[in-house]
Amino acid sequence: MTTRLNETFGVRIYKEYFNFACAHFLIFDDGTREELHGHNYQATFQIEGDIGPDSDLFMDFLLIKPMVKAVCDSLDHRTIFPQFNAHLEIGVLDEAHYRVVYQGRDVYTVPKRDTLILPIPNTSSERLAEYLCKQTLRAMVAQYPQARITFVEFSVEESRGQAALYRQHYAQARPLCELVALLDQVPQDKLVTA
Repeated sequence: MTTRLNETFGVRIYKEYFNFACAHFLIFDDGTREELHGHNYQATFQIEGDIGPDSDLFMDFLLIKPMVKAVCDSLDHRTIFPQFNAHLEIGVLDEAHYRVVYQGRDVYTVPKRDTLILPIPNTSSERLAEYLCKQTLRAMVAQYPQARITFVEFSVEESRGQAALYRQHYAQARPLCELVALLDQVPQDKLVTA
């Protein structure tokens, strides 16, 4: 009897410069919220899959690192709010500002240039990891559309020794272009326009 190994290959990237600093507040399940505060986040990205018959390389670190860095940099020095949270009303106040209202009582007027409204239900580290993972996969698809993926993980550390994870597992390897096509699409009527 022959035993077949279930082998995959992958890369894990954690660089000092995969960091971003941003302000947020978490909204808890009971509707209460934290005070506005900030973190200096650190990110790690891992992706696994099959190596094709014509290569000995799964993915090139040199190509992936700038993609992960760009995704992290997109959140750096921003105040972030979740677009899809029932406790928040987010609107455009004027050409230069958003107006964010928490439960009809706390009102934030924030400059658009310093603010990101993310298509997530909360700004927890778990949801940030999910958002960053999906953005990284979208960035990678042009370079690696046919890469056969079995696993992807993005972790976001909000302080040393304390990280949240987002993972996708696939029973069989699937092309990255197919996985990106399946990512959540934000309905156009839910977008906050600048």
